[in-house]
Amino acid sequence: MKHAVDLKNNILRTDLAVELIKTSPTKQIDDIKITNITLNEDDAKKINKKKGHYTTIEFEDVTDTTNKEKVQKIFAEELKKLLQIENIKENDLCLVIGLGNEKSTPDSLGPLVVSKTLVTNHIYLFSTLDKDLRRVCAISPGVMGETGIETSDLLNSIVKTIKPNFVITIDALAASSVERVNKTIQMTDAGINPGSGVGNKRKEISKEILGIPTIAIGIPTVVDAASIVSDTINYLYEHFAYQTANINNPATKLTANVNYLKLSQKFKINPKDKQKILGMVGTLSEEETKALIYEILNPIGYNLMVTPKEEDFVIEKLSEVISCGLNIALHKKLSETK
Repeated sequence: MKHAVDLKNNILRTDLAVELIKTSPTKQIDDIKITNITLNEDDAKKINKKKGHYTTIEFEDVTDTTNKEKVQKIFAEELKKLLQIENIKENDLCLVIGLGNEKSTPDSLGPLVVSKTLVTNHIYLFSTLDKDLRRVCAISPGVMGETGIETSDLLNSIVKTIKPNFVITIDALAASSVERVNKTIQMTDAGINPGSGVGNKRKEISKEILGIPTIAIGIPTVVDAASIVSDTINYLYEHFAYQTANINNPATKLTANVNYLKLSQKFKINPKDKQKILGMVGTLSEEETKALIYEILNPIGYNLMVTPKEEDFVIEKLSEVISCGLNIALHKKLSETK
């Protein structure tokens, strides 16, 4: 008898639209995938997102210099396209907002990017600014736990005072899959609800709230325990399928560790073998398995948010990708020198 899993009560902890919609990448450059999604009102409601344009860039590793520069270039190009969609002019004043807590490594992406962003508005106020440099100001407003002020309210006041033409927010996100952590960039003109992916949803930061175009850029740096366990079960199935398919292959006996996920041939386990391995759990779909694990871990407080052990090193590299790409996209002078 199958366990009744209530999928309606399952909270999928993800900020990524691409994880909620089954779609193929619109284009691929080497090993970097770029997916562009446009959600209308009806489609957005189905996945609990806002309507708008969502661009997702998926990559392997930014600790490698060559790959880092490649991701940075693609990110800058895709951001320029989003600025064009929002009819942003070259001389429009931009406010860059680094969301998150700089004292928490996986949540420090926003403040780190702001610290490396080329800020020029103070030059404009006191002298002549190069015509090929945009007016840019930036701020890291901290988190409500430190300030006692809703970030959305604080930014609303700043926007009314500074009067920028558009806003770009940078924040760390949550993913529902291990393979996307530190390997995905999402940008959207739909704004953001800070903390929504980790169950700490704050007030919305969007065009409707601030009154000006608001572009949100984020990278998932955490994943919850339920997703890790669910992914591990899927990897178990794939490992079993790979071993079964290659049981008589002499080549596999010479290599102890094979990354079967990167092989061109995909190995799928049949339903009977799934049930043999995990019994009742093996009869559940991927969504039902994840919901069941969430149902077990959440009430006892063990659905922890997890980040990789090398996050302090990787977050520095990711902040460089975003800040450099941001500078190139915002300033014509920098764009022309790349």
